[in-house]
Amino acid sequence: MPSGILPRNATIKPLFVHGPSPTFRVILAEILAIGLIVADHRYHYLDTVRSVIEVAIYPLQFAANLPAQLAREAQERLVGEAQLRLSNENLQHENLVLKGRLQQFESLRAENMRLRDLLGSSFEVGERVLIAEILAVDLAPSSQQVMINKGTNSGVFAGQPVLDAEAVMGQVIRANPFSSTVLLITDANHSLPVEVNRNGLRTIAAGKGPSQELELLYIPKNADIRVGDLLVTSGMDERFPSGYPVARVKTVRQDPDNPFTTVIAEPTARLDRSREVLLVWSMGAKPDHATLAADALKPLYRHERD
Repeated sequence: MPSGILPRNATIKPLFVHGPSPTFRVILAEILAIGLIVADHRYHYLDTVRSVIEVAIYPLQFAANLPAQLAREAQERLVGEAQLRLSNENLQHENLVLKGRLQQFESLRAENMRLRDLLGSSFEVGERVLIAEILAVDLAPSSQQVMINKGTNSGVFAGQPVLDAEAVMGQVIRANPFSSTVLLITDANHSLPVEVNRNGLRTIAAGKGPSQELELLYIPKNADIRVGDLLVTSGMDERFPSGYPVARVKTVRQDPDNPFTTVIAEPTARLDRSREVLLVWSMGAKPDHATLAADALKPLYRHERD
């Protein structure tokens, strides 16, 4: 073979190797990823970026939810006329009964207001509410959150209480113009001041994450608490109005190695089935949106005391 001519199967080695090695690139990428995670967790540097991304992908989420919504509407229109007539009659009967009960409740409410005036105490006249629909659900082991289709354009603010038809579901932790993210009460980073409706015993209900249960913190062993007791909001956090149902006691267990009673409760809200929620405004409250937004980004840690 003539000199200076390479065979066809010969490999030409580059004279220079450009750029760092693949191993170095992987290590650098891991360091940058860990740095971003720590910065976002401790200082919330990426909240603005996350909010912009959520606003940008909202049309995609709306489009993804549209087929299911159209299917539900089509299914509802296929209901027979006879069933609708029967349902209408039942609703009229229930409405009549509820109106009769409402007259009694209004009388009791007026009497209660008069008694409070005599005692010189204040009274909050109800709450203003807004209905929202759940767009997406995130019930991963690390988070218990849902996304709703109401945002700051509807007056929603971070820290706002969220309920379903049964009980308290959670609170808004992030509000965008067209949607909001709700942290459920079962999330491991959420805790809520509650009281036993039967005797007024106050405690903290902390989320247990994937089990979708609540744990009552710091219950003395001589405390009067029983299986089946209803837990309601105490209003001590000045965020959730008092008196709303939260959960029912499921388990009461005494552990010799634990100075407190282990109490597990089951939320009464339909966290995994509700499609619509209620956003609540306290009539007497004037929320500072900037303050509430900052407070809501800080989890209600399990060591918070009532």
